Amino acid sequence: MTTRFVDHNPTLETYWRAIIILGKNTACYKFAFADSLLQSENIKNEFRLHDLALPYALKICDHLKKNDKQITLSSSKFLDFCRKYNKKEIGKDELIFNTVKYGFKNVLDAFHNISNDRVPSFFEKNRNSNKSITITDNFYKLRENFQFNNLKNEVEARWCLWETAISLNINYRLLEINKDPHSDILFTFTEDRRVNVTSSRDALIGYQKGECFYCNRELSLIYGLDSSCEVDHFFPYSLGFHNINQIWNLVLACRKCNGEKTNIIPHLDLLSKLHKRNNYYIESHHPLKETIIKHTGESEIKRKNFLNDYYKNAVDTFPTMNRWKPKNFFGNKL
Repeated sequence: MTTRFVDHNPTLETYWRAIIILGKNTACYKFAFADSLLQSENIKNEFRLHDLALPYALKICDHLKKNDKQITLSSSKFLDFCRKYNKKEIGKDELIFNTVKYGFKNVLDAFHNISNDRVPSFFEKNRNSNKSITITDNFYKLRENFQFNNLKNEVEARWCLWETAISLNINYRLLEINKDPHSDILFTFTEDRRVNVTSSRDALIGYQKGECFYCNRELSLIYGLDSSCEVDHFFPYSLGFHNINQIWNLVLACRKCNGEKTNIIPHLDLLSKLHKRNNYYIESHHPLKETIIKHTGESEIKRKNFLNDYYKNAVDTFPTMNRWKPKNFFGNKL
């Protein structure tokens, strides 16, 4: 496998996350197909494409209503039928028929491809009929994982980031994702308006492989649980430094760690972990890649030096402040 994101922790949930957040997507189909699988309540050993067609197409129809650009190419017969459905020019039966005919042409073969390599399969296309797929044991095992309930939100968040990047008439190098200081929202700016993109919690958790950044405890996106995740500034927001509320400095923490750390500078031992996490954004392509490069540097050595200088500045500004790290650790997938 060619990505550090997978190499460090080759588990089924890491492979799945790599499919979603590391793929060089030219269309929305992989996101929609992943969502269709995750949302299926009654998983069967074999799925006819006819049975998957409606939830798959309707998810794309919903995104087309919010953002009409769902492919980097100039046109798509399948997307045109989805648009006709949104305009009530065709009904569900015709939508299903054309989804089976056009909508699955590339996504089934490309789904498991990442960086010119393939991850273990979560389904296999039945070559004999080409009209069905067989669910593999990997997907059944994935469903039993603690992280499974997070994956639906992660797909949606990544889809929102991707469609924002391809739809705005902005050079990718100029595109920047920001965090609202008063809410959970990630947003960007066009020339004349702010565009809300997605939840920061949903967008960030996959890059931490579902773990608390500090203690590695497994996290949930569901509010009100002991395992619920909270957004934290690695370098405390109270420092007031330039760019401190940017993606590179935001991590997800468990409630215990976030409550203990408060406004304390983390221990130096944790800085390399932040560097590693930020480099996962680089593997993920636009728009988070461009945002990280813009704020922390084009090369890995420049990004490492940026963090080291930032840490030194924080320590020099508050030399008597304690350095914090958790007392207990629970493994490390990151």
